[in-house]
Amino acid sequence: MRSRIFLLSPANCRGRRAQQVLSPRATFEIAVRLRAGGVPIGELFAHMSGLYFRGKITYAQKFGRALVITPDQGLVPAEAAVTSQVLIRFAGAEIDLENPGYRLPLEHTARNLEAAAGADAQFVLLGSVASEKYVQVLSAIFGPRLVFPSAFVGRGDMSRGGLLLRAAAASEELDYIPVIGAVRRGSRPPKLEPVRVLKAFVLPFSFFLSAFILPQC
Repeated sequence: MRSRIFLLSPANCRGRRAQQVLSPRATFEIAVRLRAGGVPIGELFAHMSGLYFRGKITYAQKFGRALVITPDQGLVPAEAAVTSQVLIRFAGAEIDLENPGYRLPLEHTARNLEAAAGADAQFVLLGSVASEKYVQVLSAIFGPRLVFPSAFVGRGDMSRGGLLLRAAAASEELDYIPVIGAVRRGSRPPKLEPVRVLKAFVLPFSFFLSAFILPQC
């Protein structure tokens, strides 16, 4: 079976959730761990990004190996620990092809990965394929072995995240197409169908809660 390595675009390191997790006053678990010694980058970015990155990391770890694109370290394993100092540095870096601090580490780590992965490996980009900031560097190194889920075309971030979570839960891998030569922009597809199984839990959960409501005096 062909091995697949998933390349995940990063979370927003300047957003509200990043600021919350970096706050010295924050007492929730992931913030405390970040200050104490570090948190795996996959877990940290899932917290900071919400549905989209959570979908990417869940799907990637279900079907292969996950690496994360970073603002200034290139590709790093999803299990690699990130400290608060590193996250602050990420927030100050520009993800721009004109920025050598971003581009050179990405090129270096991608070349090392390509050499180590073997001729049969396939590299799946889980990120914006409409933007050149990832595609230009990675396609130049991985060539036709750089692919992406065809179902991504036309979808926004939230829709992609939901799609990936559903596919992972169903153990059904998506179809991939090569980035080179692909139509990477398209019309918006129909919305995902509601997850019907959730409705089955509404009544039992409500009943469960009612058992703990004290009678009014």
